[in-house]
Amino acid sequence: MKVVEVNSLVLAYLGDTIYENYVRHYLVKKNIGHVDLLQKEAVRYVSAKNQASFLKKLIDDGFLLDDEIDVVKRARNYKTTSHPKNCDVVTYKYATGLEALLGYLDLSGKKERIDEIMNYILEG
Repeated sequence: MKVVEVNSLVLAYLGDTIYENYVRHYLVKKNIGHVDLLQKEAVRYVSAKNQASFLKKLIDDGFLLDDEIDVVKRARNYKTTSHPKNCDVVTYKYATGLEALLGYLDLSGKKERIDEIMNYILEG
């Protein structure tokens, strides 16, 4: 299987779990002891609006490599007619691009790069 040939939404499906797992670990390590508070804090990171803004910052700051930008663009441009009710389609596509990037990096065995990107998002 060539990773670059994997459907963008399949990459995003995988990347979504990776992203959320990083966020949950980050918040637990901050010693937030109540699930309600953990959930409230998680929304600051896992909403489509915030994921889209993190991706735009990564792009604007020149943090992503050319192959990573290609994956993001492919996911962002993937034809879809559905999106969550709480955000517009453009925002949703940017969030999907971030998730697809993480899925791509994971399937490519680039765990260190995932760490770099997630640290940039979480610590930035």
